[in-house]
Amino acid sequence: MYAKKLYPLKLNPIYKEKVWGGRTLELLDRTLPGTSNTHIGESWELADLNQTSVSGGGGSPEHSLIANGEFSGQTISELIQSLGPAITGSLPLTDSNSFPLLVKFLDAKTNLSVQVHPSQKYADAHEDAFLKSECWYILHAEPGAVIYKGVKEGTTEGLFRQAIKSNTVEELLIKVPVNIGDCHYVPSGTCHALGQGILAAEVQTPSDTTFRVYDWGRTGRELHIDAAMQCMTLGPAETSKYEPNITTDGQYASRTQLITCKFFNLDRYIAKSNFTDPLTNNEPIVWMFLEGSGHFSCDASPHIAFEKGQTFLIPPNISNLTVEMSEGTTWLETTFPQAEPDTRIA
Repeated sequence: MYAKKLYPLKLNPIYKEKVWGGRTLELLDRTLPGTSNTHIGESWELADLNQTSVSGGGGSPEHSLIANGEFSGQTISELIQSLGPAITGSLPLTDSNSFPLLVKFLDAKTNLSVQVHPSQKYADAHEDAFLKSECWYILHAEPGAVIYKGVKEGTTEGLFRQAIKSNTVEELLIKVPVNIGDCHYVPSGTCHALGQGILAAEVQTPSDTTFRVYDWGRTGRELHIDAAMQCMTLGPAETSKYEPNITTDGQYASRTQLITCKFFNLDRYIAKSNFTDPLTNNEPIVWMFLEGSGHFSCDASPHIAFEKGQTFLIPPNISNLTVEMSEGTTWLETTFPQAEPDTRIA
């Protein structure tokens, strides 16, 4: 019914100022709000949250706005309410009937707080907390950049609490050097932090519940030590089974499988010359363009241009949808485990 009406939906970013943020999002050809002294830490690319945490998203609801075509100015929430499965396919929505994904860019000019996200057990027992598992794809990394992922073997709750008091938490964290193109899965319960000098794409479950446990000596921001300790998985983060890092070279593009988990799949594509692809996705997909340009074409619109730094939600089963792009165009694609296997780049 809606196939001829629907088209790839360009999403307006929602910018968040953060004490640890900077202006590195300009590398994605973004015109950022404010001045050079305005610290933009996050760009929410796809958000459909009826509530956010005060310490994370600011406490108010956040719903991405559509930036193109007939639905321009409507929120993703409004489209889901009016069009239902035409937008979401067979995806199970959240308990509040929202899209089951939150997608961001993060600019860590300085270290993010050391933090823990709620486990499902904790979220089930606390109505204001929501499960949060996520991944980071590294877009830019200064020399020597690291992430912190997990705590060292033998760390106990008592040792960690003492380290907070003595300002020695870093000594207990596992430090992982990163380079452009690396991708890391961070399951709920992992003690972690994005280190300074990193620009990352973040794909996660639809939650911004964050328990800060250490803030590098910064003052004025609330810590949530007891809640974090209830959720924290002590020890190294065993995530290799979620990070296949398998590259397949196809006729028109290469595909690297970055993350495979029960909540979402994340792949990176790099287009070769003469890239043209008919898209026949039966579930929604999300594309974040990192380099290059091109355009979509479908019955609802013959030409929908895209370029570096833009994010699109592509509803399922769009009538006669094709995409063309320049050589070297690079994008991240988020799909869902219940979707049909992708055989386009086989």
